[in-house]
Amino acid sequence: MSNEGAYQKATFAGGCFWCMVKPFDEQPGIESVISGYTGGSTPDPTYREVCSETTGHFEAVQIEYDPEKFPYEQLLEVYWQQIDPTDPGGQFFDRGHSYKTAIFYHDDTQKELAEKSKRALEQSGKFKKPIVTQILPASEFYPAEEYHQDYYKKNPVHYDRYSRGSGRVAFKHEHWGEDS
Repeated sequence: MSNEGAYQKATFAGGCFWCMVKPFDEQPGIESVISGYTGGSTPDPTYREVCSETTGHFEAVQIEYDPEKFPYEQLLEVYWQQIDPTDPGGQFFDRGHSYKTAIFYHDDTQKELAEKSKRALEQSGKFKKPIVTQILPASEFYPAEEYHQDYYKKNPVHYDRYSRGSGRVAFKHEHWGEDS
């Protein structure tokens, strides 16, 4: 039973949205993780349109979460560990604007926390190159087609092959260790 009003939204672009669902989906206090498109100008875009790089949209996930059980700061920690925040051209072997990284804030508190976490990551020295992940105001979010939702559950073998083959798994292991 859901406690209406207790949940907040967080929106993150981290390259292929298939790979951004599972790390959040398994956390306590997460009500839902939806794959979709945001940040562009085309209303209700299709996957094909977004991949054409003509919509301005990012592939993203929108998370409904209970901040009492899983605070926004923790969402940010999980987010940073899923991406290469130094890549201005996309993520791993997915290239182009729609695969760039961004944190879409829904209010001033999220904006401040996102900026603070980005500064902390920059100052940590974990990456030699600059952190290029954008922090942008949230805009209309369009859920992706049903076959993209919960892809890691529906197609576990292909998901595993894709996440490993893209270089994402190796990158996470190299920079964040075994449990990232």
